[in-house]
Amino acid sequence: MDEELRSLIDRLGEEAGESASHEESREDSYEDLYEELIATDDHEILARVLTEPEQPLWARELAAFRLGCAGDRRAFESLVLFLNHRDPERCVSAAHALAKLGDPRTAKAAAALATNTMRTAYAMQPVRLLTELRAPESVPALITTLRGLLAPNDPHWRVALACVEGLGQLRDVRATQVLDAALDHPRLGAAAAAALSRLT
Repeated sequence: MDEELRSLIDRLGEEAGESASHEESREDSYEDLYEELIATDDHEILARVLTEPEQPLWARELAAFRLGCAGDRRAFESLVLFLNHRDPERCVSAAHALAKLGDPRTAKAAAALATNTMRTAYAMQPVRLLTELRAPESVPALITTLRGLLAPNDPHWRVALACVEGLGQLRDVRATQVLDAALDHPRLGAAAAAALSRLT
């Protein structure tokens, strides 16, 4: 079993148990749903969970993850929502599934999330996904995001650091100016110098 899927199953198993205990009348049905979503290879069953009303969040995440990893593009919209979730673990799982999904819309969606200044606190996984995808949208989005986070006391410096490291991996000379600007940042300087040394 894929390590990311194993981690997801463990985490969502706890959520499923908690939701069942809060709704005793549905305890058996939640347990059955959880087991079915793990065991089934039927994409139609998984896809229905994404569209049927009143499905618990853990069920939607599990269905979207499994569909995404299987390359079923019906999972795309749900995975993008989870990519920008307030729960970092959901973001990590969504990024993993989106990378496997191979949907051509993924990079554009990740770039929109990464550059949304109202959602910077949740931009870590979109930034990392853009680096992994190496899409045409990747470098411009990372430059834009980093440029807005260069104040020394910006609380989202970890997102900025992910941008710096990503730009170093992507090795695009368009990042030279913004990486130069990051050299004097107390938390980004060393990573910016390393990234600049890798630019072609």
